This record gives sequence, C-alpha cells and structure tokens, in this order.
Amino acid sequence: MIPDFLLSGRAIANGSRTYLIAEIGQAHDGSLGNAHAYVDLAADIGVDAVKFQTHIAAAESTRDEQFRVKFSYQDATRFDYWKRMEFTPEQWAGLKHHADERKIEFLSTPFSPEAVELLRSVGVPAWKVGSGDIGNLDLLGHIAKDGKPVILSTGMSEMEATANSVKFFNDRKCQVAVMQCTSKYPTPLEEVGINLIDEISQKLSVPSGLSDHSGSIFPALLAMARGAALVELHLTLHKAAFGPDSIASLDPEEFRQVVKARDAFWVMDSNPMDKAQFAAGMGTMRSLFNRSLALKSDRPAGHVIEDGDLALKKPGTGLAEGERNAVVGRRLVKDVSADRLLRREDLDD
Repeated sequence: MIPDFLLSGRAIANGSRTYLIAEIGQAHDGSLGNAHAYVDLAADIGVDAVKFQTHIAAAESTRDEQFRVKFSYQDATRFDYWKRMEFTPEQWAGLKHHADERKIEFLSTPFSPEAVELLRSVGVPAWKVGSGDIGNLDLLGHIAKDGKPVILSTGMSEMEATANSVKFFNDRKCQVAVMQCTSKYPTPLEEVGINLIDEISQKLSVPSGLSDHSGSIFPALLAMARGAALVELHLTLHKAAFGPDSIASLDPEEFRQVVKARDAFWVMDSNPMDKAQFAAGMGTMRSLFNRSLALKSDRPAGHVIEDGDLALKKPGTGLAEGERNAVVGRRLVKDVSADRLLRREDLDD
C-alpha cells in the first residue's frame, strides 16, 4: 500500500487529479520583477504550484564549476551566474506572499543547507530535491528536520540510489513522492522514460510522476493519461528567451493545453459510466436514430404486403423490425405512401 502524500492538506496519488508544477528555475534571469511576472503567469495558466530554485553561490559552488551550456554574455563563471540568480530572504518572502495571494503553492529547490534554512524561514509546504542532490546526505538531513513532504527528482540516479533516499526520508517520518526525470535539455522523446513512472511507484511504494525537459507537451499528456501523481514542466515566456532552459520549456499556450488536458482527463476519470443505465435514459434519442417498418414505394388500398415491399426507415417510433413477419400477408385498408412509416391502422385485422 502506498502511503499518503499530503501537500497543504491535498492528497496526491497516482490515478488522482495530477498535481501540476510550473518550474521557473532561472527563467527570471535574476530579475525580481520577472520572477513576480512568472508567479502571475503560472497562476493565470492554472497550475497547482509555481517552483523556483534557490541558489546561494558561496554556499553551493566555487569558481571551478563549469557551465553546463556556455550561454551567458555577462557571467565569466557559473559561480558568477549563481550569484546573479540570488534573491534576498525578503525578496523570496515577497515571492511566497505573491503566490499565496494568487492561490497557488510556492515551492523552491534548495541547493545548499543555507538555502534550506532560508526557505524554511519563508515557509514552503514541501521540499523539492534536484536530481544532482539525491545522494547529498548533508542537504537531505537539513531538509528532513521539519518532517515536511519531499519530492525527489531522479534524473541522475539509478533505482537503488533513489530507494536509499526514499528510505532516508521515511526513516525520518517524511512523506516522499518521486519523479522520473531525464537530465537532458531538451530530452529526446525516446528518452523520457514514461514506463518508469509506474515502475517507481511499484518498486518504491511512493506516489510517482514526471519532471520533463523535452520542451514538448506530449510526455506530460501521456504521463497524466497513465495516472501520474505529479508532473513538473519548465515554463518560459518564449522558446527563444535568453537562458539555458528555454529550449526545454513550454511556452504559456503549450502549458495551458496541458492544464486543459489535465482537467479534461480528471472529469472523464472521475465520472465512470454505467452503460446499461446510460442506455436506459436514451429512449428519445434512440427513437430518432432507430428505424421502423415502412413501404419501399406507394401502395394502394387492398394491396397484400409482401416481404419485398418493406424497408426500415427513420425514426424508430413505428412498427419495429421484429414485427415484420406479423405484417407480411396483411392487406392495406387505405392508400399508403412510401414517405411515412407504416401504421397499425393501415392494416386489416
């Protein structure tokens, strides 16, 4: 049995309404104004949570760290880039307050114990652990202190390492959800690993989902259709926007399509149909589409009806096909045209 995973009182589980996270990451490019704009955009799109990344350069990096993709025109080193991505505790608190006002959850991935403590002071409902830190016991230990739910990404981890992290948090009474993730930007569709969502849930007994970097709506749609508990997707204002993740992100209209699909899937899933009960209520509609006995051509009074005289025509409000044998051999008591249904009063006794 898979344990409960509660986020702000909402139960999140495979087969329930998928919890959608808009990952902003560094799409704000260090601009607090842009970060707030993304909160509004995420809320307008209709996601459940907006997620950032909290970087404190001196606590997580050194000038020896290399760029994953050399993209910046203004940062000499990756350390400089992380420094430029920093916000003050007051600014993070402002973003959290803004998300609260827009009635969506505020999440952020911490990349150092110092970032954990900063976010703890801001007040986050759950923790997100990035793929690169799933085995970072120092960071995980700081995260586990308050017993809040934890969402793990697995982009750089084998199942055994993921299982170890799940046990680490379970031993400390933290609820855990795990997201299949492929750390390629963008991720080719053949490497998304949709099959691992169910495998993770079955092997680790946790709610499971997808953190996708394909830049396409299709992995999210398939994951939701298969009952993923959570789906996280990067959001960008435009695919050509500056930054390393834009190409692996969804633009606003693409994200809206995912939200609409999520809601439509849930409406269908939560309203199972009883075919017999449905059919019982379709009498009027069925009578319009069904057929009744009629003549193929006009016949005069006194004509004895033969089988070849009869056709089945709409609507289904007249003599049914099952009465054909009782009609054949009967004599017409009046002229009957072929453009109306055959009636009982047209026939002799």
